[in-house]
Amino acid sequence: MEVRPILASLRKHRIPATLIVLEIALACAVLCNAVFMIGQRMADIHWPNAIDEQGLTVITVNGADPKLAASDIPRDLAALRGVAGVTAVAAATSMPLDQNPALSDFTTTPDGKTTVNTSIYFLGSGGEQAMGLRLLQGRFFNADEYADSGFKDFNSTGHVMLVTQSDAQRLWPGQSALGKTLYTNDLSWTVVGVVADVLAQDPKFSGPGGRYSSVFFPLHPDGAMGDYLLRSAPQDRTRVLREAMQILGRLEPGAVVQGATYAGMRGDYFANTRSMAWMLLLVCVVMLAVTAFGIVGLTSFWVGQRRRQIGIRRAVGATRSHILQYFQTENFLLGTAGVVLGMVLAFGINLYLMQRYEIARMPWYYLPVSAIALWVLGQLAVLGPALRAAAVPPVVATRSV
Repeated sequence: MEVRPILASLRKHRIPATLIVLEIALACAVLCNAVFMIGQRMADIHWPNAIDEQGLTVITVNGADPKLAASDIPRDLAALRGVAGVTAVAAATSMPLDQNPALSDFTTTPDGKTTVNTSIYFLGSGGEQAMGLRLLQGRFFNADEYADSGFKDFNSTGHVMLVTQSDAQRLWPGQSALGKTLYTNDLSWTVVGVVADVLAQDPKFSGPGGRYSSVFFPLHPDGAMGDYLLRSAPQDRTRVLREAMQILGRLEPGAVVQGATYAGMRGDYFANTRSMAWMLLLVCVVMLAVTAFGIVGLTSFWVGQRRRQIGIRRAVGATRSHILQYFQTENFLLGTAGVVLGMVLAFGINLYLMQRYEIARMPWYYLPVSAIALWVLGQLAVLGPALRAAAVPPVVATRSV
């Protein structure tokens, strides 16, 4: 297909051609960044978490008398162990993704040169089994460590802790974390075990590298422990939750008892993220639809304006295939110009988002993928008007004389 006649025709129709180019460029820029952000949001929703999410049920008790915790918590735990299907139960202060983060700064040396800001979890006896922690190195807490650990100013009065694999590698790269010490103020704790990465209590706001920054302390029954963790088979979760809440409702009549499966807690945490992904997807669909209708509308207008020209070409020997190829080539040239401009805009928008909203750099392959998508969209959008143009009979040329 000869390109020069097409370029000459486009120069005569600068305004419609410019509108299509700008429309495609805007669609390309928006599509690249929106698809990239959708991918990031979906990746966030599927963050791995090294606990037994499917078998875990969490019941929160608020308003119980903290002075009676030493007697009430063992009583409650004994009653919960009697629920059919429960394989492990423990008390804890908090859970991953509970959106109520308890954070503390720890250093690897007494002078405080290397600091990590991390989520803190206090587990009662058997908490590692109830939560489903996976031990990678060392050991879990023993009975004596649980008995000797207290809670003061949100610090453990014991001397041992567990760290996640990410923190171990970040704080002591190339070394074993076992036996190492973390400090805060005048307190210190020895690492006795390394567990697989557990999400922080609010990982979206934990900062770079802090998504899996978590430490665990043992704790004997204390008023700060407001969560009961129950582990069971996934198919038993709903029944276990119902029966456990009934038991705690009877045992803690003056408290507010709330419960959920951990899978439900995770769903609630990422609800806004999921909504944002759907909103961005809707933006993509609307933008592509507007672009397609714009191409159809302007191309249909051109066909109406060029009926005599098309009829003359048909009269001098142009086939329907030639007319169809003409409009497809014309659209491809306009699409290419729009895509090139759109990729520049997409890169600029990504840089702006990186500077203002800490969005990650968009990988280069989003640009050619979006370009191909818009080329295909343009060819499909122009197909209907192009077929109508190809159907113009040669006799139109004589009717217009």
